[in-house]
Formats: sequence, C-alpha cells, structure tokens
Amino acid sequence: MFDRVSHGAVHRIEADGWRKFASSILERLGAPSDVAAPVVNGLCDTSLRGVDSHGIRLFPHYVRAVQGGRINPAPKFQFRRRLPACGDLDADHTFGHAAGSVGMGHAMDMAREGGVGAVAVRNSTHFGAAACYSLQAARQGFLAFSFTHADALLVSHGGSRAFFGTNPICFAAPSDGEEPFCVDMGMSQRNWNWVLQHRERGEPLPPGVAANDHGESVVNAEEARALFPIGEHKGYVLAAMVEVLCSLLTGMPFGRALMPMFGTPLSQKRHLGHFFMAIQPDAFVEKGEFDRRMKELGAEVRNEPALPQHRVLLPGDPENEMQAQRRQYGIPVDSGTWKQFLSLAREFGIEFPKPL
Repeated sequence: MFDRVSHGAVHRIEADGWRKFASSILERLGAPSDVAAPVVNGLCDTSLRGVDSHGIRLFPHYVRAVQGGRINPAPKFQFRRRLPACGDLDADHTFGHAAGSVGMGHAMDMAREGGVGAVAVRNSTHFGAAACYSLQAARQGFLAFSFTHADALLVSHGGSRAFFGTNPICFAAPSDGEEPFCVDMGMSQRNWNWVLQHRERGEPLPPGVAANDHGESVVNAEEARALFPIGEHKGYVLAAMVEVLCSLLTGMPFGRALMPMFGTPLSQKRHLGHFFMAIQPDAFVEKGEFDRRMKELGAEVRNEPALPQHRVLLPGDPENEMQAQRRQYGIPVDSGTWKQFLSLAREFGIEFPKPL
C-alpha cells in the first residue's frame, strides 16, 4: 500500500502540518509570506510527488543558508522587461523557489499579451525541482519550460572530471481535466542528493552512476565526486545547452566557477541563473483545442500494448499517482531528516507535527 522513500523511513508526516511548521520558521527568519509560500509549497509538493531528493529534506539546509547569509529571506526583486516577450529578473540572492515562481509569473504575464514570454533570472540560489515552475504555468493553461544550471557534477564526455552541472530540463503542458503532462529530468542517471542519501546510510551505489576524482566508476558513495551523464554524449551536450541559457543569458558564472551547494561556506553567495519560458497555446490553435488533444494523446498512449507486469505511462503519471497516495497516507521521512526537523522545532520554539 505504501511507497518506499528509502531505507530508514521511520515516520510519515501530513503535508499541511509540515507546511505550517516550515512557514512558521521562515516567518521567524524574516521571510515575507510571498517569499515563504513558494518555498514551503515547492518543497512539500515535490515530496508529495515522490521526488524526495528535492523535497522537504532540503529545508534544514535552506534554514542554515539563511542563517549563514547565503540566502536573503527578504529580497528586493528587480524585473526589467527588455522587449515585449523578454525580461530579466535579479533575485537578490533569495530562495530559488521564490525566484523561480516570480520569474515564471512574469513569463506568463508576457505570454498572455504576446503568446510567448521568456525570463532570465540572475543572482538566485538552488530552486529545487524544476517541475515546480513548469507546473505552476501549466495549471494556468500555459506550455512551459524551466531550466537551471548547477554545481559542476557531470563528468564530461571523454573527460576525467566534471565541468557542467546535471542541469535539469523541465517541460509541462495542460491537459483537459487532468494533471499536466510533465517531463522533469536532470542530465545524470541519478541526482547528487540521491548519492548523498546513500552516503548518509552507508549504502553502495549501482555501478556506472558515480565517478571518483579520476572519472572512474565507483560503488562506494564516500568516493563519489561526480556523476555520469545519461545517454553518454547526449546527456553531456544537453547539459551544455542548459548552461548557455542559464549562465550566458544571465551573466552568472559557468562550469567549475559555479559555487557548489554543499561543502562551501554558507556565507558565500551562489549567483545561480535560471531560464523560464511560457507559451500560450491559444496563440497557435483554437481556444481549448490543445488541452482537449493533450488529453486524447494521453489516453491513446496509456492504452498502448504493454509488456508483462508493466504499463505504458505518460511523463508525470507516476508522480501524479504518488501524489494521490501521499496526500492520503502522508510523506515518508527518513530518521536523519526527522531528527533535523525536531532540532529545528526546539531551536525555534515551534511545535513539530506528530507523525501519522
């Protein structure tokens, strides 16, 4: 009946209870509600969808980053509309979730007027799962792209070390009466937070996922320093494409000059860049036609012949099913993260929700 977040999942927490807890902490850290809400909702919704590596387990790190000075909890956003469908947003080093939500909001505003809107974001921080922003737009009727660059963790094709990050790509589209179609994927076989979870638990990695300092495959998570790309050279070149969008269009550092998320002083800013695009489908087809045909496409795909013990699904289907399950039974939390939540509750004098 229950999903498995990982080995060591000892408790389940109700989503709304966690939202209230996290919101109270961010309020005490000086984050206004319009900044705190996308952070709390983005992390919680990501965990509800089963993407635990980018969900609520990251909240303690963000709290420490605020306390250390890396994240500005009360930013002064500066948006410039340079052309009718193009603009840039200076995020003032705030939470990446807030920067992403505001950036996609501006992209949607321009798309309502001209059919398409694109926003480059500078001076941001880690924005979690890229799906947060594409889904934000798709649920309001837009097709949407979200991109970010990340720490140099992807082993270069033909190289012995990493230059680009795992640099995710996300695309979402509305579907009539259903949750949106959503593709959200990094350019590595597994993400770095997944490797860190294995390191914390002392569990071995599958071969061919992570590399050591010499670009050689390792199964000991303690020796992992980088990740291998998906599809060999194909994942590598897609990561390079995202780097161009998020570094060169934003003026932010690229490649190995980008400040790593972990293992660096939390007093240092990261200067991350993101890129968002929203497309109004009614600018290309009759109103309502796209959503209707998207639903038809999904129905036909799901009815395709399947291998034994398998189903043919559309991107986003597994996450939607997990979301329904976790809304009913709660979000599973591993013992280490649970202890961090309890520590934050004591530190801030806030009651932590009882486990389900």
